[in-house]
Amino acid sequence: MSIFRIIWLGQLFYLIGISMTSFALNISVFRQTGSATQFALLMLTCTIPPIIISPVAGTLVDKWDRRMTMIIAHIIIGVLTLSLLIIATIGQIEIWQIYLINIFASIIGTFSNPAYKAAITSLVPPEDLSRASGMVQLSIGIQQIVGPLIAGAILDVIHLEGILTIDFLGLLIALTTLISVKFGEKIHQTEENNYQPSISFLWHVLWRDVTDGWTYLIKCPGLTSLVIILIVYQFSIGFVTVLFYPLALSLTTPSELGKIVFLSGISMILGSLLMSIWKYQWQNLITTILIAMSLSGMAIAIGGSRPSLLQMYIGTILFFFNTPFINGMIQILFQTRVAENLQGRVFALTGAISSAAIPLASIIAAPLSDYVFEPLMGFDGNWSKALIGQLIGTGPGRGTGLLFVIVGCFITTTAIIASQHPKIRQLELAE
Repeated sequence: MSIFRIIWLGQLFYLIGISMTSFALNISVFRQTGSATQFALLMLTCTIPPIIISPVAGTLVDKWDRRMTMIIAHIIIGVLTLSLLIIATIGQIEIWQIYLINIFASIIGTFSNPAYKAAITSLVPPEDLSRASGMVQLSIGIQQIVGPLIAGAILDVIHLEGILTIDFLGLLIALTTLISVKFGEKIHQTEENNYQPSISFLWHVLWRDVTDGWTYLIKCPGLTSLVIILIVYQFSIGFVTVLFYPLALSLTTPSELGKIVFLSGISMILGSLLMSIWKYQWQNLITTILIAMSLSGMAIAIGGSRPSLLQMYIGTILFFFNTPFINGMIQILFQTRVAENLQGRVFALTGAISSAAIPLASIIAAPLSDYVFEPLMGFDGNWSKALIGQLIGTGPGRGTGLLFVIVGCFITTTAIIASQHPKIRQLELAE
């Protein structure tokens, strides 16, 4: 556990640096273009490449030394960060340069992230997996609140070049921790899974290994059912992700929105801390996941049900408090139910499948809100005088609020139905 803590601390500095750079680049792009479309494209450059590359990356991670995979990935990210810093120092960064570097960085991240998750199994004894998963979720929560908070406070003082310098220093700290310890050696492969670096491997063995993750899931119906539930959940969360800022800004100011985001990060940290110190009973994994999903759905519905800033605070805080339990317990479940030599490709495959649901939901959610629900719930909309209009209110943002209520109720209902599914229930009894 001590080696894991060292690696975790290094990754925390790395994540904070990335978060600061991401925030600064988002602001820079919006200031340069003033275009929401360009802003959305920036997000897609970070989300689409991992969806495509993750299954292949997971296969390779299972065959490579996981420590060396992380070291090489960090070195490449460092080169990209340094390149962006040089460009920013000698002149103004062009939008296409940010897009290109984002694409390369997100591809490299698809190798580093599964290697980190899979290495935890060899770093931490089984009885400490819940604590380790809680710490991972804690680092994500810290990243989400500390990175933007620091970057927002100092961006206009030290500019993008200063943010990139801090990011690079954080990466050096993470790289130093990885080099200073030993862990995550390549898992023993059977002769069937060994390969030679040839064209034949690239076109045949690699594809076969990519399908190994899917085949493993298919052979375990409970895991397959859980992945389906996860996809449905992530698709629903995609609606919330793309519409949260418009809904919040229909109720309050950007300054108040910043406070909501800050408190949501604090809430996520508290949830992560509770999970990391919890003396967990293994047979309750599924129950915990589904209860947390149900509460998340209720939180989304609360946030959208009335034009109330207080309810927005309550819903957001409750939602992010439950997030570590969903993500962390799912991670533990796969770590304890999937063979260690297959964990990299299974993590990558499930990550790619569930992540693909979010961009798809984003494409659907925005026009659905703008052209269907908002007109219906406007002051003169068809539903403004109906019971639903009297319950949740009418005017700007109320169509989006209604969509939040629908999505929240759908998530809660899905979790309740899943709790009665026998194949999912069997996962609680599996060793």
